[in-house]
Amino acid sequence: MDWDRTLFHNSLIALYLIAPPTFISLRFLQAPYGKHHRPGWGPTVPPSLAWFLMESPTVWLTLLIYPLGDRSSNPRSLILISIYLFHYIHRTLIYPLHLRNSTVAKRNGFPVSVALMAFGFNLLNAYLQARWVSHYANYEDDGWFWWRFWVGLVIFLDGMLVNVRSDLALVGLKSQGGGYKVPRGGWFELVSCANYFGEVVEWLGWAVMTWSWVGLGFLLYTCANLVPRARANHKWYLEKFGEDYPKGRKAVIPFLY
Repeated sequence: MDWDRTLFHNSLIALYLIAPPTFISLRFLQAPYGKHHRPGWGPTVPPSLAWFLMESPTVWLTLLIYPLGDRSSNPRSLILISIYLFHYIHRTLIYPLHLRNSTVAKRNGFPVSVALMAFGFNLLNAYLQARWVSHYANYEDDGWFWWRFWVGLVIFLDGMLVNVRSDLALVGLKSQGGGYKVPRGGWFELVSCANYFGEVVEWLGWAVMTWSWVGLGFLLYTCANLVPRARANHKWYLEKFGEDYPKGRKAVIPFLY
């Protein structure tokens, strides 16, 4: 259908167009949640509820759109979308449950305005990823599919392991009470935002597995969103903890940045 192809094409262009302004704006203005919480952004909700609601399109919209694709029954497409859902079922359902135990998160709240912006992005991205994998991608005739898939899967799973472990470590510190503390152990010995590093690695693996413009666009947007925030978090740690903060740590990319 011409209208469907036009919608997909325009949505893909939008994904690429929003990355540069996101990166530039976050260099100067940090989203007001977590360490950067501040008033003036309207009403707030508990972070656990915010994460559940704003990440939810990645699950329910994916499950609605995927079966409509002409290639939805293809085993390669099914494997790919299962991996995508594997990440987002954790992010939407399991991660918010851990946040419920965080005393810092409960005290600060999460701005509804920020959650709505994230909700909008997830609508766009879930549509693109699900529609590409189930309809527009032709993996059946791709002789290199399994080579790229296994390489990408190793990258993806390694990144998810780092992401999940680091998130749990941070939530554990917040649940102890007494405010923010210096995270230690694992990839935190190399970067201040090991959770962001893991997520970037995950979507690098997804881009390799899907070998697509939608996968690459998602990776670039992830970097545009997380790298400036990691830089701000790193600066925040240095200012708050001073000489007690490990000087050798980078912000998000080990040994480099």
